[in-house]
Amino acid sequence: MWQEYLDQIRQGNVKALARCISLIENEVPGYEVLLQLLPFSATPIIGITGPPGAGKSTLTDALIGNLISKGKKVAVICVDPSSPFNLGALLGDRIRMSDWYTHPRVFIRSLASRGSLGGLHPKIIEISDLLKAAPFDHIIIETVGVGQSEVEIAGLADTTIVVVVPEAGDEVQTMKAGLMEIADIFVVNKADRPGADLFVKNLRLMLAPAFHKTTLPIPVIKTVASNKTGIDELCEAIFTHRSHNDFKPRRSWLLTEKAFYLIQLKKMQGINKAELKKSIEDEGANFNLYRFIKKF
Repeated sequence: MWQEYLDQIRQGNVKALARCISLIENEVPGYEVLLQLLPFSATPIIGITGPPGAGKSTLTDALIGNLISKGKKVAVICVDPSSPFNLGALLGDRIRMSDWYTHPRVFIRSLASRGSLGGLHPKIIEISDLLKAAPFDHIIIETVGVGQSEVEIAGLADTTIVVVVPEAGDEVQTMKAGLMEIADIFVVNKADRPGADLFVKNLRLMLAPAFHKTTLPIPVIKTVASNKTGIDELCEAIFTHRSHNDFKPRRSWLLTEKAFYLIQLKKMQGINKAELKKSIEDEGANFNLYRFIKKF
């Protein structure tokens, strides 16, 4: 069964792809067999991250349009924040990317973060590797936008785009959020707003000391995603980063991060959150967190 699913996915069957994503997401027994059958694929992953309200979904929409105009096939994973109580989510990307949901060369899947602190989905690694088996030229992953813990995307994407806006705070806040260390490309979106040029200038100055760590300076690109301004330049920066990037050490680092994360999850499989909650409630008023976790 799993080999049949994989064959259909490799042939571009989007219904089989969507079904298999659901099987992985819901941990249907045997889904690991499908993952073990996956062939190696070098399909590049573009990660788009940044604070809430920076315009990530609008930028993703514009980026899809640019890649489609070049004849590319694109898969997009949009991770939306979910309620910590019922794990439901408002899938806002369905509004901002509505033009592409029926396009034959675009596949879009919405996922809820399900409480994951890194701005991603708990099964994002497995789902992205499944997408790599399909005949796509690019995979775009847009994260929730929760701030400092967003750095998880750097362990998944080949090219990480950090989106900021001029009025989001000073450049020091950008550095404190950990975004400076993970960005391959900075995008200052909504650059038609007051103070954008000064923000870009200061950001470039602050990035200058980091240049010696990379083969290329980190580009800072101004965009107005709502009217597609700067999107051509952004695509050019993505292709330039890919062509100059030394993938051997980066690939090893990416795979190490993925392996560490998956081993961590495997070790935690026997722990049920609902049972934890009940055990904590049973402890009553005398509950001590550190005595409690010592049991494990």
